[in-house]
Amino acid sequence: MSARQKAVKAPKVYLKTGKDAVVLRKKLGQNQTKFWGRIATTQSGGSRYEGGRRLPGTVQFLLHLAYAPDAQAQAMLEYLRTRD
Repeated sequence: MSARQKAVKAPKVYLKTGKDAVVLRKKLGQNQTKFWGRIATTQSGGSRYEGGRRLPGTVQFLLHLAYAPDAQAQAMLEYLRTRD
């Protein structure tokens, strides 16, 4: 592992729960279809997450890349590209 790879720490995920997603979705004024469709998740799947089903790590990463502020999204992308 190079020194650059060691220096990159995993950023905190922007949205950890379905409840976090609901808050952001409502803040953005989006319906479930539009919000979840951005990460290729169906409305019904998004509804299940919003209702309490655990968000898988991959969904958390996609939500982070899609909705986190630019600097946070870029940090996650860099982290993912340098992981072994």
